[in-house]
Amino acid sequence: MGNLLKVLNSPDLEQGPNFFLDFENAHPSENERAVWDNVAQVLSRAEQVLAALQAYQGAGPHIREAISHPSDEEQQHKAWEAVCPLVSKLKSFYEFSLQLALHNLLTVLTAPPLSPTQHLEREQALAKQFAEILHFTLQFDELKMTNPAIQNDFSYYRRTLSRMRMRSAKSLCDVDVTNEMANRMSLFYAEATPMLKTLSDTTSRFVAENKNLRLENTTDCLCTMAGVCKVMLEMPEYRGRFASPETESFCLRVMVGVIILYDHVHPVGAFARTSKIDMKGCIRVLKEQPAANVEALMNALRYTTRHINDESSCKQIRSMLQ
Repeated sequence: MGNLLKVLNSPDLEQGPNFFLDFENAHPSENERAVWDNVAQVLSRAEQVLAALQAYQGAGPHIREAISHPSDEEQQHKAWEAVCPLVSKLKSFYEFSLQLALHNLLTVLTAPPLSPTQHLEREQALAKQFAEILHFTLQFDELKMTNPAIQNDFSYYRRTLSRMRMRSAKSLCDVDVTNEMANRMSLFYAEATPMLKTLSDTTSRFVAENKNLRLENTTDCLCTMAGVCKVMLEMPEYRGRFASPETESFCLRVMVGVIILYDHVHPVGAFARTSKIDMKGCIRVLKEQPAANVEALMNALRYTTRHINDESSCKQIRSMLQ
């Protein structure tokens, strides 16, 4: 059977094979090691990034004082001194988003001639890392959306930086986040879900750059992962194998993440009747969870997908998301 992935054929289930992927204990084989080490080096910082974002308080009081007293140089200086280290922290988050090695994982997990199921059987540790990237991404975006201080701090920093440029270039010598970097960061933080947008763009770029690779190799990989998570969550005998209760929320985020990626790269998206993803089943699984745990995930499906409002999208699925 294998200690990590089990493929069962059950006559009771309409979707054919069912999967159990052990997200808690997968370890890399020798063939996976090079890619796994590369991705693991990046993922080792993920918890640190989330902890820093969760602890982000912002420079709101200093900024309000500076705005209320525009001619008070001391207040301006205090606000600038307060906001600079925070924007440096925002820069580190942005740079981390560029390091997420989803392209490397997709290269392996979509490589012909193996099917998605065969890849999951043979590259279980890489599938786990793919899931960990998605889990981190949705956690990051949930925290970012509920922290308006991020956008406030960054907007103040850019305004002040612009004024400093007009006064003297000398005052910019020790600035950690230059105007050019701030412009790039602005595009990132303007997104409601910046990490998810980065992954969606990476996946779309992967498809565009690999013209010799059938699109189905990528979309089938994504829909298989969605199916894995759905079955593991909806079947008590599978869910009962989770050693930690946190694995359920992990699976939920991964399921939603791969649906969104699928919707960004598939021509008609995840919500069409022809979609290979069992969207009705996935939404039912989400709705069976405590509301507090899934509202952000439901909103991600409502507002960060590309095709939800297309004419080709199933009206019943749209209704289920309302």
